[in-house]
Amino acid sequence: MAMESGAEAAAAAAGYYGGTCGWETPKREECRIPATLPCPAAPRKAAADFGTPRRPPKNGYFQPPDLEALFALAPRRQASCA
Repeated sequence: MAMESGAEAAAAAAGYYGGTCGWETPKREECRIPATLPCPAAPRKAAADFGTPRRPPKNGYFQPPDLEALFALAPRRQASCA
């Protein structure tokens, strides 16, 4: 029986020569990267809540008597040339 050095003994004890050729990726289920999950659905937009419908004002809507005059075109001024 040949004497093994400390590194060879440690390698043999670690299983390097027992059917494997060095470090390997773990193949157990708990070591695997989990499968990708589907993306969640987009959030739903909240329904519009307009509340109770408004009633017209008691005194009616404001209607100024000169509303048309406000939007009428002003007459052109004559330019004086001196």
